[in-house]
Amino acid sequence: MNIANLLLEQARQRGDAPALIDSRGKRGRERIMSFKELEPATLGVAAQLASNGICRGDGVLILHPMSIELYVFLIALFRMGCVGVFLDPSAGRSYIEHCLQIYSPRAFYGSRKAQLLRLSTSSLRMVSPAFCPRWFPGTHRISMDLQDGVQLETADVEDSTPALITFTSGSTGKPKAALRSHGFLIAQHQALKESLSLEAGIMDLTTLPIFVLANLASGVTSVIPDADMRFPGKINSGPVVRQIRNHAISTTAASPAFISRLAAHCRLTHEQMPQLVRVFMGGAPVFPSHLREARTLFPIAEITAVYGSTEAEPMAEVSLSQMAEDDFQAMERGAGLLAGIPVKAITLRILREQWGVPVSALTSTQFDSLCLGQGEIGEIVVAGPHVLPGYLNGAGDLETKFTVDDRRWHRTGDLGWLDANGRLWLMGRASATIRDERGVLYPFAAESAAMQVSGVRRAAILQVANRRILAIETDRSEARESAAHAMAWAKLDEVRVVPSIPMDKRHNAKIDYVALATALVKH
Repeated sequence: MNIANLLLEQARQRGDAPALIDSRGKRGRERIMSFKELEPATLGVAAQLASNGICRGDGVLILHPMSIELYVFLIALFRMGCVGVFLDPSAGRSYIEHCLQIYSPRAFYGSRKAQLLRLSTSSLRMVSPAFCPRWFPGTHRISMDLQDGVQLETADVEDSTPALITFTSGSTGKPKAALRSHGFLIAQHQALKESLSLEAGIMDLTTLPIFVLANLASGVTSVIPDADMRFPGKINSGPVVRQIRNHAISTTAASPAFISRLAAHCRLTHEQMPQLVRVFMGGAPVFPSHLREARTLFPIAEITAVYGSTEAEPMAEVSLSQMAEDDFQAMERGAGLLAGIPVKAITLRILREQWGVPVSALTSTQFDSLCLGQGEIGEIVVAGPHVLPGYLNGAGDLETKFTVDDRRWHRTGDLGWLDANGRLWLMGRASATIRDERGVLYPFAAESAAMQVSGVRRAAILQVANRRILAIETDRSEARESAAHAMAWAKLDEVRVVPSIPMDKRHNAKIDYVALATALVKH
């Protein structure tokens, strides 16, 4: 089935109900597109693309912020059987060049700002024709106006037909292209619908781009944040808080960095947001301090941490109400970060750790012999209909994929263990594990514990010149000594207070250990 059919089915069921609400960049002028209006709008865009030579199977590179234009354009591509291609321009020109070497798009679509980037970047200038939602020299303007009488059949596609291509950050090497088919997107929608309890009529503040598709397919109204979502940890929170109030928003899924910005604003204004009933946090490690901070902001909401990745979203989840005092104490003692029960749509196992060594094809008997039991730490591996089966052209498959009796499995690169209740505990990236004469120190074992020390905003453990250093962000002078005392079990050489711990540029959510190590050496 074409994912567009699933998205547009709500046009018949939800009619005039708002599908997308967008006010960012419009000088306070809010725009609303109903579910019913998606049909003619996407059909009109598809017709315009077809008249400019875009055909089924063509890939179109999209550089455009979350907006009505973005999703109308993307659904139009799905209707045509084309492929939406996304990359992160903030990662730099070298990254862009690597991405375009992996996959060459047929055309370019972007905002005026993106068109300027295109003109100044040689590899992007080669992508032609170029389309823009507004007039821009040398581009074809794509109108979002509703168009009647346009005749264009929605492409009949297989489950395996490509629909989306995104690129990994490339922080550990060259970027890889993650290809999502129509069947994959539908399976992901089903997993997200159950995990996030998506119900028609809900008003959702939607901060994660892929979640808008799940919302549209579920009849949920997506309110696009009035903020620059390229940098969720630096947003101006005031306009977003007003959106939450004005639209009586009841649910949101966001990164810890985004929630922290809302919390900081509301601490200054002495406000809370009792209208939210469900808050999901993900896209980065969600530590207990993040959950507690969210509780002060959303006093009646069910607050849930979601564990997932580009290749498998979601994998596991746990709500704050499900965490007992014993769980918090275990995290303080180095048990890792509680991620919760694996979602129903996924099969999750703990493989004997061998990260960096390819896993050959296995029989189920051989696989079972390599999997660990309760309480044993190893690699987290997953399989399921919404688990990415491979990367474009197989680049990266040798490192992260293997088969068991012809079933495809994904190696997350994360370490963890399962407790007696079947709950997953995260221990951090396999590549960030410290091994020395004092034993093994897992990153999340140390960081989860450190993040529970009063006054510690952020923490990172790493080894520099054979020394175990815990870096912390804090405004409290006593936090350093408190962390050193609480972390005695980790056998640290030093607890160092730093002005800021560098985060990834893409989401401002994950620690950049390489940049942090460089900064610690310099100082």
